[in-house]
Amino acid sequence: MEKAILTLAFLAVMVGIGIYSRKHSGSVDGFVLGGRNIGAWLTAFAYGTSYFSAVVFVGYAGQFGWKYGLSSTWIGIGNALLGSMLAWMVLARRTRLMTRHIQSRTMPDFFGTRYDSEGLRVVASIIVFVFLIPYTAGVYMGISKLFELGFGSSVPYEFWAFMMAALTALYVILGGYKATAINDFVQGIIMLFGIAAVIAVVLDAQGGFSAAVEKLSAIAPNADDLSGKGAALYANFRAGDFTSWFGPAKTSLLGVVVLTSLGTWGLPQMVGKFYSISDDSAIRRGTVISTLFALVVAGGCYFIGGFGRLYLPTAFDAGAGRFAFDAIVPQMLSELPEMLMALVMLLVLSASMSTLASLVLTSSSTMTLDLIYRDRKASADEVKSGAMDDTVAIRAERRKVVVMRVLIVFFIVISLMIALRPPHFIAQLMGISWGALAGAFLAPFMLGLYWRGVTKAAVWASFVWGVGLTVANMLLGNPINPIDCGALAMIGGFPVVAIVSIVTPKMAKDRLDGIFRCYQS
Repeated sequence: MEKAILTLAFLAVMVGIGIYSRKHSGSVDGFVLGGRNIGAWLTAFAYGTSYFSAVVFVGYAGQFGWKYGLSSTWIGIGNALLGSMLAWMVLARRTRLMTRHIQSRTMPDFFGTRYDSEGLRVVASIIVFVFLIPYTAGVYMGISKLFELGFGSSVPYEFWAFMMAALTALYVILGGYKATAINDFVQGIIMLFGIAAVIAVVLDAQGGFSAAVEKLSAIAPNADDLSGKGAALYANFRAGDFTSWFGPAKTSLLGVVVLTSLGTWGLPQMVGKFYSISDDSAIRRGTVISTLFALVVAGGCYFIGGFGRLYLPTAFDAGAGRFAFDAIVPQMLSELPEMLMALVMLLVLSASMSTLASLVLTSSSTMTLDLIYRDRKASADEVKSGAMDDTVAIRAERRKVVVMRVLIVFFIVISLMIALRPPHFIAQLMGISWGALAGAFLAPFMLGLYWRGVTKAAVWASFVWGVGLTVANMLLGNPINPIDCGALAMIGGFPVVAIVSIVTPKMAKDRLDGIFRCYQS
């Protein structure tokens, strides 16, 4: 009963915030960017809650905690220092200044305007739409599996997936980015308290931290772990590796840290938070807030996952003929008291709905602004001279908002269909999505903020590299683990962009001067 009451109250608050925020969502800037006037706390929590969802709590924490033991906590630390703090320090200010200066509302629009290419804008928008779908499906899978556990098998997985889809669509359609940012703040508070409570209870169930570590140190990989590709992972395993500083597979662990930390630098739903932040002082405060949030939430998730082997003798599902990594964390939580289970469900619900909202808003805005309309930006002279009729402009803005709302439903339906017929583990779905998106976008986006020498051809080369490597690996049956492949796609994008930029024609100097003028004040 407690679970049902708390869940219904939480969902009512989310919808209420959506209704409250409707007045801010009438224009495109208001619907997509909250009027570019969002403060430090809302932006930092929006960044953190979009970063960490059920994909992390259920999928990644379970899978990597099983593989690496307590050393998986380094993934959370990497997420905080590289994925949050360093990302804010390197990208936030320059992204805010340049996107305002060139009137960019989306990442594809940034590529089209910064590199003077409508082709880049169109192709980038298609990449965004296609590869955000598997990520969204993975989020649905994570939250639905945990809710199925919490409320019992009498309420099936499909029901929870449909409910999450409908409610997320409702409050995003009503309030746009403003509603999403306010809800993210509320959800972030729940996540902080929830993860702290779960850590305390999980350790207490094993007799405390010292006793839990001692039990885990006595465990070795079992026969199922050592079959197939797992044999290479644990080839040099030594007693106590699951409680050692760097675990049984240092190189593999590093690949996960790279994917889950640097990946955020090239994801449109993450970078978009910097478009809307209000000023430099908010960026400085937001950097600290976002980093601390990530340390608690991500560090806590992976720390808990590291004890997964104490709760399951094996993660191998003999009936399905594969590892059931997504069942590890739900199994760890299955014996929680009723009230604490309700809090955990709110934790995962908060993390998931914030991420879903960010994903669907990013995808719908990209499709509307960069594929369907692709309208020319008005110059300052045109606005002053009255060349643009105010009534016509307002009607055009409203039409775009309506189209975005329709596309939110379309995007949710497609990703929901994949979630109901999941082809991969949650972690693999996320690896495919992050690998393609960040592999294609990270290098040309980041370098484009700093280096005048990046060429249009280099951006095309990065798109081909990131998407081509990810898709080829998938079509060949994933000879490279999708997570490792994603990390390779991201890192490899930098030499691709640098080399191609050196040997291809540069952009016109006067255009570059105009674009980079935003940093002179």
